[in-house]
Amino acid sequence: MAASMEKSNSLNLAMERTGQWVFSQDVPTDVVIEVGDASFNLHKFMLVAKSNYIRELVMEEPDLARIDLSDIPGGPEAFEKAAKFCYGVNFEITVHNAAALRCAAEYLQMTDEYCCDDDNLAGRTEDFLSQVALRTMKSLGAKPLTVASAIITYTEKSLHNLVRDHSGNGAEKSSDPDVKIRQRDLLSSIVALMPVEKAVFPINFLCCLLRSAIFLRCANSCKNEIENRISAVLDHVTVDDLMILTVSYDGGRLLDLESVRRILAGFVKNENSVGVFGGGSGEVSTAAMLRVAKTVDVYLGEIGGYEELSISKFNGIANLVPKAARKTDDDLYRATDIFLKAHPNLDEIEREKACSVMDPLKLSYEARVHASQNKRLPLQILLHALYYDQLKLRSGVDDRASVQNAVTTRSQVQADVSLVRENEALRSELMKMKMYVTDLKKNQGTPSSSKGGGARKPTFFSSVGKTLGKLNPFRHGSKDTSNIEDVVDTTKPRRRRFSIS
Repeated sequence: MAASMEKSNSLNLAMERTGQWVFSQDVPTDVVIEVGDASFNLHKFMLVAKSNYIRELVMEEPDLARIDLSDIPGGPEAFEKAAKFCYGVNFEITVHNAAALRCAAEYLQMTDEYCCDDDNLAGRTEDFLSQVALRTMKSLGAKPLTVASAIITYTEKSLHNLVRDHSGNGAEKSSDPDVKIRQRDLLSSIVALMPVEKAVFPINFLCCLLRSAIFLRCANSCKNEIENRISAVLDHVTVDDLMILTVSYDGGRLLDLESVRRILAGFVKNENSVGVFGGGSGEVSTAAMLRVAKTVDVYLGEIGGYEELSISKFNGIANLVPKAARKTDDDLYRATDIFLKAHPNLDEIEREKACSVMDPLKLSYEARVHASQNKRLPLQILLHALYYDQLKLRSGVDDRASVQNAVTTRSQVQADVSLVRENEALRSELMKMKMYVTDLKKNQGTPSSSKGGGARKPTFFSSVGKTLGKLNPFRHGSKDTSNIEDVVDTTKPRRRRFSIS
């Protein structure tokens, strides 16, 4: 009996308070909201502006005069505060009513998904949770995983269009400067609330968060904090995670690769520090380093097809991974080949620079066979692949023994490349000289050229032309010189016959 009276008094107080802020004296109420035993006389136009649930009910039945919301979470007290929010009346959110208000906002569809403006009850409640509740959890010594789980849930709901939606639609909708400012402040607060332990967040969430920070142009301190957390767990990264940071929302263009470069550099630095403190040389190939090297090489293959990717950026990321961390360079060779295919206008020197990131002696047999037939590769890389196989055949030993002769092989390749280039230069000079002499012969006229039937005397230029023709080793048929001698010999009998006649 006492409990019933107390409940009745509470409802009466709620209705009495409602009458204080509902301006019924100006505009008559046109709808009654029933929540259990409580009734609220309100105005439709104030409710439909903030609540999509009530808006749909009114659209289905415009003359609706009574709505039963007895199932709303939190009961009359929660609905009273939701109604105050619709009327623009200030009220206090506390740790005691925050959960009920958040659930009521979801029930009444007063969230970002349904409200056109950025001001909604769900967002107001989540702001309170971010600023007060999560800090309270940390101050009371909540476990890092518990805090991290709460932060992830809150972030995915409050920044849904940026963190979870990768289609780009959310980014386009958030083009309003005021919305971006609010989202930027919210994201910075989320990063500030993160536990000190860096390994409590999944790397996919961190990559999405960093992409959002880049899009919203957050402060460098905010982005650096996220990058450091990604570096700490980079051994769990996938190619898709790195692509989140690399390409635009529509996948049509590359973004700035500096974040990826800093993340990878931070990871390598941390791994080398572990090696130094462990008594090593400081350059170790741990299991984590091997996994990251494999992922980075495949990642380079994914971005190598973009025309806007420069050689310096391609090499910059590839060279961050220690060479000892790669057991083979097959994936790196594939990435380099994709890069060369997407950039067909590179000259020989530029192609050599792009290929300098890989070691031809660390390619598998299948990769070397492919490289020896790949016309996109520079000459030096082709000779590297061919000499390595020839060295193995001559020595008759396994790969490990052959690698010991790598220095000799490289020196031989360098010498052969220089010789080939010198031969090409000599051939070019000879051809230029021959063309020059031919032009001179055409421009030079002799007095006896107009006399018919007379024998043409050999000139100085014709003699030089024939001599150069004999000396040109690159001329077709240069191996068989009998024809040249025959031509010279056949002229003598003709001259002798003329003299006899």
